[in-house]
Amino acid sequence: MIMTLDYNSDIPIYVQLRNQIVIGIGVGGLNYGEKLPTVRQLADDLGVNAMTVNKAYALLKNEGYISIDRRHGAKVRTEWSKQADFSQKLEHELKLVISEASLKGIEQEQFMHICSNIFKAAMSKNHPLPE
Repeated sequence: MIMTLDYNSDIPIYVQLRNQIVIGIGVGGLNYGEKLPTVRQLADDLGVNAMTVNKAYALLKNEGYISIDRRHGAKVRTEWSKQADFSQKLEHELKLVISEASLKGIEQEQFMHICSNIFKAAMSKNHPLPE
């Protein structure tokens, strides 16, 4: 999986890295159980501080996207559970995105079309959840 970071963005690098990995898992660029690069290796590859990668990995672990084992490193989780509070988080984030879209002149039909296309593309590439 190729990661691209915007060093001029207002979004912190560790958040960009977290987002890239979540997207990679979601669209099938990273397989369930796949080993992630070590903190040092990814930091060297991206040209960032190892603490930045460590912070992103810690966030991903806390959110349940990866597991970290001292002997085997970081891996994409193979077991997924539904999180009750995720619906609230999703609703909050969508309110912001929808409000921004509305303020920028995006109509509901266009917004729904964009969302539908992104969702279909992600689901067509996505691998099924393990049971």
